Amino acid sequence: MACTLAGLALTSRAAEIRDLWKERLKSVVAIEFFTETELDRRPTVIFGTVIDKEGTVVFAAGAVNVRSTPTELKDFRVYLPGKNVRNYSSATYIGQDVFTTWHYVKVAESLWPSLVPITDFAGPANAATDVRLAQDVWGVALRAKDEDFEPYILSARVALMQTIPQRTAVCMDDVSGPGLPVFDSKGMFLGLGMPGFAQSYLQFSQRNPSGEQVALVNIGETGAFQLADEILPYLNRRPLNVYGRSVPWFGWYGLQPTDPEVAAHLKIDIGVVVSEVLAGSPAEQSGLQPRDVVVAMDGKPLPRLKPDRVMVNYLVREIARHNIGDVVKVTVLRNGERVDVVAKLVEEPKLFREADRKYFDKLGFTAREFVYGDGIMRRAPVAEHQGVIAHFVKANSPAATAGLVTDDWIKEIDGTPVKSYKEAVDQLSAIQADGSRSEAVLLIRRGGDTQVLRIKLK
Repeated sequence: MACTLAGLALTSRAAEIRDLWKERLKSVVAIEFFTETELDRRPTVIFGTVIDKEGTVVFAAGAVNVRSTPTELKDFRVYLPGKNVRNYSSATYIGQDVFTTWHYVKVAESLWPSLVPITDFAGPANAATDVRLAQDVWGVALRAKDEDFEPYILSARVALMQTIPQRTAVCMDDVSGPGLPVFDSKGMFLGLGMPGFAQSYLQFSQRNPSGEQVALVNIGETGAFQLADEILPYLNRRPLNVYGRSVPWFGWYGLQPTDPEVAAHLKIDIGVVVSEVLAGSPAEQSGLQPRDVVVAMDGKPLPRLKPDRVMVNYLVREIARHNIGDVVKVTVLRNGERVDVVAKLVEEPKLFREADRKYFDKLGFTAREFVYGDGIMRRAPVAEHQGVIAHFVKANSPAATAGLVTDDWIKEIDGTPVKSYKEAVDQLSAIQADGSRSEAVLLIRRGGDTQVLRIKLK
């Protein structure tokens, strides 16, 4: 009798989830877009979650190559799960938010009636999401494009709760697709699947005499999800433009968590060491110094998070959480004393994704504007922030044959120092247009070395 009752209970629960499933699928879409580079047009498919009634969808950061500029992202398309993929709707890319790292797109208005925002399935306003160890949860996943993005259910049990630094639930099995929602047994929204937690498998082949191991990664499913408490309050953080502005800037660099032995010596639980203070930044103007040990932010002691490296992400996110013009107070240990550093955040200097770039087919490379971040990576003083960067080098091109590689710092062209991106473009354009030229000479910096490269044009 007990077994019969248990079986009826499971059957009833499955039927309830099937009913919930039909409505919650309306919060899920597949997104396809194309990245147009110097040589090709590559498709990318990612899954997204609807966040409002005006067709705004968010998807995970990893879908867009960090080297791509928004101007290279073309032809966004949105597909409804399980529908014929020939029937897609267009979408407009909005940009990426620096704090949440989500990318935002806006779906064509014709599709709005078919969508339901995930907020419709959230708990009461200001109510904490109750996720417990051993709780049964379920989520949505989608098959590939050649299967019409057919939706299916995944279910799992919560095995671990961790702050990394977002509050995250890790399950015993895969629970959803990356970026897709997770629900409890009553259909309440609990969170979004986190990319990067996909299960990995090792394959051993008896046919391979070397015994080489092959790693198989499940990229379509994930066993962890970020809690709704970390998502719902920030859904309105829409970027102001496709480049992700505005971006608050403090100006510390090379943050490192303190070793346990160092923390014990300093009589603190946890701290983060500042390796470098960037020139011209609010941090520099406020008096922050290299080797300062951060122990508190805005008057709150740093939380103890594990692993220790999560502390760096925590501080980066705390700055990104603010707005331009906000005043932040960072408390540091310096020579055994606590010092409060107060600074007003400003807009971050021009970003890599905002940098101008131009491809020169005859030479075989793309020249990119030198931005502040290039100087940081190369430890170059602000006064030396000149020249251009080789953003892309075509294989077997004259530039590649001469030895130019991606990220080389081009400082001179034909013996003339490059003082600006415009000057570089003018010089390279003239070289490319001159049919009588037999070579072009570049002075480049790579690491700590300077080299002269001769690009043969004939």
